[in-house]
Amino acid sequence: MLLIVRDEIEKILPSLDLMSAIEAGFVAYSKGHANIPPVGELVLEKGEVHIKYGAISGEDCYVIKIASGFYGNAALGLPSSNGVMLLFSQTTGELLATLLDEGILTDARTAVAGAIAAKYLAPSDIESIGIVGTGVQARLQLQYLKPVTTCNKVMVWGRSLEALEKYRSDMSALGYDVTPTQDMEKLAATCNLIVTTTITEVPILKSDHIRPGTHISAIGSDTPHKQELDCTILAQADCVVADSIEQCKLRGEIFKALQAQAISGSDVMELGNIISGQQKGRTSDTDITVFDSTGVAVQDIQIARAVYEQAL
Repeated sequence: MLLIVRDEIEKILPSLDLMSAIEAGFVAYSKGHANIPPVGELVLEKGEVHIKYGAISGEDCYVIKIASGFYGNAALGLPSSNGVMLLFSQTTGELLATLLDEGILTDARTAVAGAIAAKYLAPSDIESIGIVGTGVQARLQLQYLKPVTTCNKVMVWGRSLEALEKYRSDMSALGYDVTPTQDMEKLAATCNLIVTTTITEVPILKSDHIRPGTHISAIGSDTPHKQELDCTILAQADCVVADSIEQCKLRGEIFKALQAQAISGSDVMELGNIISGQQKGRTSDTDITVFDSTGVAVQDIQIARAVYEQAL
């Protein structure tokens, strides 16, 4: 059994083609080639724990992942995310590797999913990128967009002026032209690619804010309780895309819109089908498109296997 710790994982990640690997995972899932059980979820007083696991047919391993989010950790000087991935043989059931990633693989594969969605759904001319939130995912989503767009003009929204300034400083040092704001309407009027990364349970992005041609990747709402987008955004969108339709019926933005009867199940497409060309997403630069990311175990399988193979 191989033990791979966070320091080694951080060295390996830049060498991997995660976008291709995770695209292949989404395609396998949408073609019915993956066995992905329902998400295990433990909600605690100060945080939440998700257990995601599954296997892809024809591959040599399966993955069980435990990932947590404890959002008061910043006050303790600790990261909000933690976790571990266990990689087993599909042939013998033997434990092949323990990846003590402390949550960074979940963070990375989530950011890659946002980039894949933008690759297939964003308008051809991205004028400005809107980032809603100032945490780890707000940073990674922007960084993983580099292969998708050369746009470096960014507007970031947050509730804390201090956090906004820290984000501006950190991301400006990486070459981005960052404008902080606490005005969501201004962000939506300025940006035609918007990524939401908060844990709010009350919608913060409204339908009357959104300009024609905008793509929105909703990343933060991965439970039945969280919601970042007004349901009317999905109702008015030309294209609503789930990472997993079955999963999004139970959690995230699509779940909330279905619950409110703002959309029907037939309105929703799946990302893997768009990647493979089975379905067409954006049809013009005036379309409004929405991607609902709830996090699917195929992403964990693909990133864990890629790290394991490189570590070998």
